[in-house]
Amino acid sequence: MTVRIERRKHKGWTKCYRLSNALVDLVLTADVGPRIIRFGFVGDNNEFCEFEEMLGKRGGNEWRIYGGHRLWHAPEAEPRTYAPDNSPVKVERHDRFLRCIQSTELTTGIQKEIDVRLSPNKAQVEVTHRLRNTNAWAVELAPWALSTMAPGGTAIIPLPPRGSHPENLPPVNTFTLWAYTDMTDPRWTWGFKNILLRQDSRAKLPQKIGVMVPDGWTAYTRNEHLFVKQFRFDATARYADFGSNVEVFTNNRMLELETLGPLVHLQPWMTVEYVERWSLFRGVPMPMNDADVDRHVRPKIRPR
Repeated sequence: MTVRIERRKHKGWTKCYRLSNALVDLVLTADVGPRIIRFGFVGDNNEFCEFEEMLGKRGGNEWRIYGGHRLWHAPEAEPRTYAPDNSPVKVERHDRFLRCIQSTELTTGIQKEIDVRLSPNKAQVEVTHRLRNTNAWAVELAPWALSTMAPGGTAIIPLPPRGSHPENLPPVNTFTLWAYTDMTDPRWTWGFKNILLRQDSRAKLPQKIGVMVPDGWTAYTRNEHLFVKQFRFDATARYADFGSNVEVFTNNRMLELETLGPLVHLQPWMTVEYVERWSLFRGVPMPMNDADVDRHVRPKIRPR
């Protein structure tokens, strides 16, 4: 099998690029971005959420979520985080991958790039996120990769290997709550090995959590499809939001599956990279508890 790259239109945008093999395809926008607006099995539904009222729009100073997968820099703050990505991006075609380059953000001095490399024969993608500091001063930030998942699924956040008392006395990880996090919300399942968060279109309030995940993966299941993100965890590094390298946010329209690289003190004209590896599987039931994750999800996690 080979990877095919073609320019195409997508839902009102006239300049997009599709990468495909015999199994999966992705669509990158060039009219706005950088953004991967679609990822899924060929001929099947988009695993990402798309906000129909925003598709095809471009220009303006209002930040739009659009949907799909995007790159931010943490920690979150207004207005820094919400610099609009409504302008065209430069797309470079390289041997077996595409590079999307955004113009420098006027409000932050940070330039964003995303490289997308599709496996020729597997339902796997490598996404390299790149932040460049064009300011005359250093900036503390962390690469932040956000995938806006289609509604109706469940996010899986794995916890470190479990132990017992009094044999295992030191703590092994952290998790972070926001002011609006409600641990009694029925969308949560607090397991011994995993935390599950279900997206519910009837919900009235958002939920969010941040977790330190040393295992280097998180996932989302929907309609018996399993989307897995894998990434490197550095136990010696500092992470934003009280040590979170995985964050999950949901409201009544979507669920965001987010991972973060370490915080860095990025010097002028220096660049930081952060890589996610995506995999997509069929025939995976939605987990309801730890036993379901052990049986159906963990066997799919390939060694990094």
